[in-house]
Amino acid sequence: MRTVPVTASRNYEVQIGSGLLPGLGEAARKLTKAKKAAIISETNVWPLYGGVAEKSMNGAGFETVSFVFPAGEASKSGETYLQLVNFLAENQLTRSDLIIALGGGVVGDLAGFAAATYLRGIRFIQVPTTLLAAVDSSVGGKTAIDLPAGKNLCGAFYQPSLVLCDIDTLNTLPPDIFRDGCAEVIKYGILYDPDLFEHLRTRGMEFDREAVITRCVELKRDVVAEDEFDTGARMRLNLGHTVGHGIEAQSHFGISHGSAVAIGTAIVTRAAAVCGICSEETRNTVLEVLETFGLPMSCDYSAEDLYRSALSDKKRSGGTVNLIIPERVGFCRIAPTPVSEIQSFIKAGL
Repeated sequence: MRTVPVTASRNYEVQIGSGLLPGLGEAARKLTKAKKAAIISETNVWPLYGGVAEKSMNGAGFETVSFVFPAGEASKSGETYLQLVNFLAENQLTRSDLIIALGGGVVGDLAGFAAATYLRGIRFIQVPTTLLAAVDSSVGGKTAIDLPAGKNLCGAFYQPSLVLCDIDTLNTLPPDIFRDGCAEVIKYGILYDPDLFEHLRTRGMEFDREAVITRCVELKRDVVAEDEFDTGARMRLNLGHTVGHGIEAQSHFGISHGSAVAIGTAIVTRAAAVCGICSEETRNTVLEVLETFGLPMSCDYSAEDLYRSALSDKKRSGGTVNLIIPERVGFCRIAPTPVSEIQSFIKAGL
């Protein structure tokens, strides 16, 4: 097992390794004297791992209740959120009790937002079961639900008490869901770490899972320590996301988050080359790695369609949107871009 300590408004550990889920209850008991725990999951994950989580928590002396919602981004909604917090209230969870988020990014975001707001905040543990959640969304304290106007528009910064990443859970992921997570892994290489990027370029889908997840978490840990509330350096983690969220919205979430981020990354990289911000070599290298992992690099939506979606992006500030633009592998610039120039930039990368 590898352990990455995170220093933030609440300090915690990210534990990464094989066979960790059966020890969830013991790990939780070390953190709290809580009597009750609510395990939040979704319909794809619960049949696989719900029983293991329940057995572990019960064995450590917790009374458990479970809330399982339909899998998919559509459940990350105000309606499901209200059902969840009402469930917590009906089951009389107190501020000294505990929430377990068992699943991917949708589960972590929804359960984390409930933890942040129910009774003005109770402890929660992230148990990511997808690669995307393991390397990105479970770490750093961003929690949210979607609104009809856009993705993640209602949320809170609220750090977990522990992240328990059992890499064995990745073995049951469908190939396309695992590939989704690879888009976020590649993102970390482009942003910060040429050595990580090279490992991915040479190993492809056969990369060292434990080592790569640990490295991504370390990189995110460092960013969160510098900028927990996303006002500066942490904005770089949105590489590919402004356009990607627009693609998700245009597809009514038929295109998954990881695929949308991959397309968004390809678009901004191509546009950066057209604008002379990055070299053709950098552009070709980034696109080569996305292709190696079988990730999409284009979409059928127009620059105007994606521009309209960008206007609802939560990273917009007044008349500007902070685009994250690759200059070279290992460094991306934060570019405050006037809204009037977004459409032409996107068009350059299509």
